[in-house]
Amino acid sequence: MQISHPSRRSVLQAGGAAGLAAALGLTASGPATAAPAKAGSTEITDLGPAVVQFSLMSSLLVGDIAYIGSRNLDPVRIVAFHVPTGKVVGETVVATGYSIQTLAADPAGRYLYAGVLQKSGGPQPNLYRWDLATLSAPATPIGQIGDRDVRDLSVSPDGRLYAVGGGNPGAPALWEYNPATGQVSNLGIPDAGATLARAVAATDATVFFGAGSTLNGGGSAGRACLYAYSRATQTFAQVTPAEMLADPSIRELAILGDKLLVGSAASTQQSKIALLDLANPSSYSVATSIGKTAKNFTSIGDQVYFANETGLCTFSPATNSIAQLTLNGPSLGEIWGVDARNNRILATSGYGFVAEIDPGTGTMVVTDLGEAGASATPQTVMGIAAGAGYAYVGGNGVIARHSLATGGVANLNAPGEAKDAVIVGGVLYTGQYSSQGIWTYDPLSGQPIHQAADFPGAQNRPLDVCWDEVNRLVLVAAQSDTEGGGSFWTYNPATGAKQCFINPIDNRQLLRAVATRDGVAFLGGGLPTLDGAGTVVAFDPAAGRELWRLDAGSGAGLAALAVQGRNLYGLTRKGGIFVLDIPTRKVVHRADISSLSYGFGALVANRGVIYGVSDTNVFRFDPRSFEVSTVLADTDGGWYSGSHITNDENGYLYTMRGRNLVRIDDHPRKP
Repeated sequence: MQISHPSRRSVLQAGGAAGLAAALGLTASGPATAAPAKAGSTEITDLGPAVVQFSLMSSLLVGDIAYIGSRNLDPVRIVAFHVPTGKVVGETVVATGYSIQTLAADPAGRYLYAGVLQKSGGPQPNLYRWDLATLSAPATPIGQIGDRDVRDLSVSPDGRLYAVGGGNPGAPALWEYNPATGQVSNLGIPDAGATLARAVAATDATVFFGAGSTLNGGGSAGRACLYAYSRATQTFAQVTPAEMLADPSIRELAILGDKLLVGSAASTQQSKIALLDLANPSSYSVATSIGKTAKNFTSIGDQVYFANETGLCTFSPATNSIAQLTLNGPSLGEIWGVDARNNRILATSGYGFVAEIDPGTGTMVVTDLGEAGASATPQTVMGIAAGAGYAYVGGNGVIARHSLATGGVANLNAPGEAKDAVIVGGVLYTGQYSSQGIWTYDPLSGQPIHQAADFPGAQNRPLDVCWDEVNRLVLVAAQSDTEGGGSFWTYNPATGAKQCFINPIDNRQLLRAVATRDGVAFLGGGLPTLDGAGTVVAFDPAAGRELWRLDAGSGAGLAALAVQGRNLYGLTRKGGIFVLDIPTRKVVHRADISSLSYGFGALVANRGVIYGVSDTNVFRFDPRSFEVSTVLADTDGGWYSGSHITNDENGYLYTMRGRNLVRIDDHPRKP
């Protein structure tokens, strides 16, 4: 569709009433119907799929067809989008994993290769090949690399496939698939300090390996590294441009004639682009880019185009200069594919559309992939918030707004992921990953969702959001994936004032939880691993100072905190629960509930008791004995990055069962 005609997406972003959902053909679950009450005191209501949209994580143009890999959908799939007609003309399903982050085609354009991300390693394949001559035939598995996740693929001119990734405890390797023999081989680990490899590019002579990402609070270890692997001598040489060594990782690689294009992912600085001589990688030029990432390179004439976190940029190798491209159209959000076709840029947006862009004028034609025929199914989800007649559920590039009165569902586009959120006076406030700060949406304002406050880019992963009624502040606990540690944010909706307190626990423990009582914020932390300290810090958010601290985790990092009365409840990632009497600062109860919760979980105070949730159970604690009991078992929650539970002003609880949003009306018996 032309951008001059409002799409259903833009109408919903403008804050249209929930009744527009039916008129515009949006997914709606219909009025909620209650399941039979449990044990006479608990009623479970299924509100339908939590987030439904064609979510994507990769895109590659081969001829006139853009092949697009899904994200967090079940089953995992690749759709074939025919650009001239604006229609999906084929689809294939792969049997393993949860997302496809990388696609590559052989030199003849006959075969499309795909690598998957998966929750756990094993003997199952993570490499697939689709014969593009027969789109009706499914993609077939061709083997596996030893790393759990496949993050990038490249095919050399002679047809060898090279793959990189990570996800295992050890450092990532470079992998090769030989289509002539059908064998996948480990070519070695170039850097024992790397934590994740995200980029690979191959010529007949050399394979370039880019790594160094430190997700999940890796700190200063494993910074950007670039290696050249000689196919003749089977050896690695370190060729990282000195100017990129401070960046967390090499994010993108591409061959441009006799040069190698290198893009970095940055943290405390701006990202960079380097242009290396293939014959002599020590000969290079570097340009400081715009924003924190430089990825998805393509070229038209003598100009290179690529994505950053806010849109598209143009790079001139002749002048070694970079500029942001001015676009006349909707926000592209997170971009997962940039290609060139007929002197136009083809950008594939995480919002679920493809944009054809005139680089000279910035005008674009946008096609919604759902309208084009891509099948949308429920995503795994992030955070949940409920109140004022709505429940909001965060997905990838989208927040689904459920009307609790009508059952209608409207999708609001928001960049990245709403990891957690809170509703204050009917207004939604989200902690938005990655490095997007706090976003807000008022359904009565007629305005689209928008950023309310930004914070330092290195503080990229807000994990817990709550409301401080005393100080009238939104409170956010955020971790820093690349630098370690984290930060505590405060935001005043009335004045717009914001504060950011970096490393309020220390420079190693990641901030993962925040709760509040009588104007005091309680911050919970932990190391990237399950072991180690789990410190609680009492913090005055108005004065910006620590009041006291203690290590309450008993050798495990904290997953969640919540306050009921005078007690602070803490849930550890090893499945421990502790109760701290706040006035005396004494731990009055400890228990092992690992049979109900292990790993990431969440807590919420509701109807005078504390409720918890894990991937498998909803449970509650008796406010006097602290005994734990199960409210809802075998939830198999469709979570992407840790389970959540929230409540509204009526005392209803909201969480996930499978990939559906459920409402829980629980009336615990009085002790």
